[in-house]
Amino acid sequence: MLNLDKLLKPSSIAVIGASQRPFRAGFIVMKNLLQGGFHGAIMPVTPKYKSVSGVLAYPNIEALPLTPDLAVICTNAKHNKLIIQQLADKGVGSVIIISADMYQSQSINSDITLDEECLAIALKSGMRILGSNSLGIILPWLNLNASLSPVTASRGNIAFISQSAAVCTTILDWANDKNIGFSTFVSLGNAIDVDYAELLDTLSVDSKTSAILLYVDSIKDARSFMSAARSASRNRRILVLKSGRSYAGQQAVLAHTRGEQTLDIIYDSAIKRSGMLRVNNTHELFAALETLTHSAPLRGERLAIITNGGGPAIMAVDALIDRGGKLAQLTDDTLEKLNEMLPQSWSHNNPIDLVGDADSQRYTNVINCLFDSKDIDAILIMHSPSAISHPTKTAEKVIQAIKDHKKSKQFNILTNWSGEETAKEARLLFTQAGIPTYRTPEGAIGAYMHLVEYRRNQKQLMETPLSVELRNLEQLAQAKQWIEDKRTNNRTHLNSHHITTLMQNYGINVLPTWLASDPSEAIHISEQIGYPVTVKIRSPDIVHKSQIQGVMLNLRNAEEVSSAALAILDRAKLAYPSALIQGLTIQTMANRAGSQELRIKIDSDPVFGPVIKLGQGGSEWDENHDASVALLPLNMALARYLIIRAMRVGKLRLEQLPTPIDTIALCRFLVRLSQMVIDCPEIISLDLHPLLASGDEFTVLDARLELQSQEGCPRQRLAIKPYPVEHEQTVNLKNAEPCLLRPILPEDEDQLAGFITQVSREDLYKRFFSDIGEFNHEVLANLTQIDYDREMAFVATQIDKNKQEHIIGVARVVADPHNYAAEFSILVRSDLKGIGLGKILLAKLIHYSQEKGTKKMVGMTMPSNKGMVGLAKKMGFSTIISFEDNVVDMQLELKNPINGLNSISRTD
Repeated sequence: MLNLDKLLKPSSIAVIGASQRPFRAGFIVMKNLLQGGFHGAIMPVTPKYKSVSGVLAYPNIEALPLTPDLAVICTNAKHNKLIIQQLADKGVGSVIIISADMYQSQSINSDITLDEECLAIALKSGMRILGSNSLGIILPWLNLNASLSPVTASRGNIAFISQSAAVCTTILDWANDKNIGFSTFVSLGNAIDVDYAELLDTLSVDSKTSAILLYVDSIKDARSFMSAARSASRNRRILVLKSGRSYAGQQAVLAHTRGEQTLDIIYDSAIKRSGMLRVNNTHELFAALETLTHSAPLRGERLAIITNGGGPAIMAVDALIDRGGKLAQLTDDTLEKLNEMLPQSWSHNNPIDLVGDADSQRYTNVINCLFDSKDIDAILIMHSPSAISHPTKTAEKVIQAIKDHKKSKQFNILTNWSGEETAKEARLLFTQAGIPTYRTPEGAIGAYMHLVEYRRNQKQLMETPLSVELRNLEQLAQAKQWIEDKRTNNRTHLNSHHITTLMQNYGINVLPTWLASDPSEAIHISEQIGYPVTVKIRSPDIVHKSQIQGVMLNLRNAEEVSSAALAILDRAKLAYPSALIQGLTIQTMANRAGSQELRIKIDSDPVFGPVIKLGQGGSEWDENHDASVALLPLNMALARYLIIRAMRVGKLRLEQLPTPIDTIALCRFLVRLSQMVIDCPEIISLDLHPLLASGDEFTVLDARLELQSQEGCPRQRLAIKPYPVEHEQTVNLKNAEPCLLRPILPEDEDQLAGFITQVSREDLYKRFFSDIGEFNHEVLANLTQIDYDREMAFVATQIDKNKQEHIIGVARVVADPHNYAAEFSILVRSDLKGIGLGKILLAKLIHYSQEKGTKKMVGMTMPSNKGMVGLAKKMGFSTIISFEDNVVDMQLELKNPINGLNSISRTD
């Protein structure tokens, strides 16, 4: 279980190593606890003093009069193993370790660190550890400051989680100056136990928390982090400040956290895929938070700009386009209405320049006109200092116009009142009215683009790719056998002439390649295949052939082939004297006219697993700057996001060709590559460079593939679990009709809505323990767009006479983060009871939970639901009836043999 209540809701605290000496950790923690006004017991533990800060002290942990919920350890690291053991023996629920050097080993002959030894002790007793190297924790709503921070936090609805103690104190100081409060403030430190994932799970359902801010140096467990972040992003706005954007910054992160090195663009992709929003600095962090907090979700991305000054509006447009934003196109109908209310000299376009003599009435008229328009989704209202339009009075009129119009809430509205003293009062009025306001055009556009990026990331959050696409199973078997043969023969570094067979199984075209050992054989091959040809060096030790002119193109006769081959071999030996030169490769000269060269690379990241990188390529390709990245697996929508993002930031520049690249076909190509890596986890890396693209045709000219050796460790698992097609199963019901059991899909939303209409109100009441209102899109999305790593929902479906699929039953199981206990629920269409579907669904959940390693299943129903109670007993559940609470608790220990698991009639 999460078991974080003792950490986040303690009623008593012990300070181990409490001190009377100023500037010692034990002194600062005691002072902060007492000054914070914590209402629970505070118990200093030290053998040196009778009391600390006027509070009676205890000589040791054993002497404590009660078992504290939380202990803050302020002692030297060398004492902490013994202290952790004593706290575990006492039954303490949670511990904060302040010490910074716990990553060191206590013994010269041991590789086990103090952190690891302390964690092992804590795990046995169920005690949770925050830290080591933690600044501590601040819980303003409990008046609790159990930290080393020189400043405390005021009450608010923002939760902040940080790996860096220094960032914690900086954010606190900045927030206090801006009167920004917090619900929870946590310093993770080394995060040997409590990490981002569990805190996100807890805080995303905390009533005092409306938004969560993360400061991230590095991530250790990508799967748990992504799973928790994707879940939390559905309930709370999450903003991420990630350090280490540059190479030097990444090296500093490694030294600070001792994590794995991961490119910043991969972190950026992971944050987007999780539905969170990344910001670049602390100022942008709180600016983005203000914008998101005061704004409804964007319904679209079309921005209209109203201004009384052309120059500032042009700066806003430049900033918008630079960041990939979209300027709204005004229809003729809207332009005609604007012509009637504006002077002849207005801009007649978006931005809507009201001209320098615009008064407050002109602003109001145009705002009302746009509210009645269907051309736009958001409005930026700009104002430059003017003798005609007083900034404060104009602001008052604008605010009133927004309040009075019944459609104003359908739009996102931002304001930019430029100037300092003259505009300060106006900006304050906007803030008090809950309308985001900014000092500069660029600041306003930056805030708007936070809304846009957040909307795009939330759309990516909803995408769940299939783990297996429909394809020829024989080809899949051939691909797997091909890889196994190569690994068995220890051929793990392969080039384009080796991998043609593998690529053909996934419909990927590789330009035919021939091998030549010397120039004379190169001439012979060229004569056979026909001119012109390309000659390349063949060496596993020379990765970038072009750097030594190891590739010669468009050779038209034997003499040119001979000269090129001799020159290539000479340059290779001179540049790489110790390299293994295996000869030359010969290819027919690909028709590059009307084609474009791309580069696609797949790598196994040490943190996030397999990722795909897309860009223009070139010999000077720096993937951290020249590529866009996506986590695998991909589906068509996610592949399209990757392409659009690459084009938006200039990393993919589609040329104006007679046959332009078909982006839909490129999406399919990327999805096929993704599927190949999912099918064949032995693939460590694949570099297609160049990939020749023309229309919907893609040809690999050169490639490098790396496989794991036979002795290699299993490849890093996927950070996001795909749709698990392996759980699909066809069964027969009691009435002999077939039924498909499969995991639920996001596309099932309409089907699920239809299914619920065929469940009686009584059955819904038994399932949800209350009268259920309308199942709107948000509710249905939460039920269908699940994270398969942390929960599972199986639907039973049948095909009607019109060949339409319909849901007839749903079974759901949600395990706790430690996979100890899983709660289940089952709902069957009310008119289809008695055909054995409930038993089939429950057996499916039991089997799934057993495979996952869950220890027990638990459920709850009403005594009146005799069918469910009887079925649970038949399947081996113990049942406890509480008539007082009108509930029946059902529990099944999964280590015992399960009755009924083999009762499913399989037809697949």
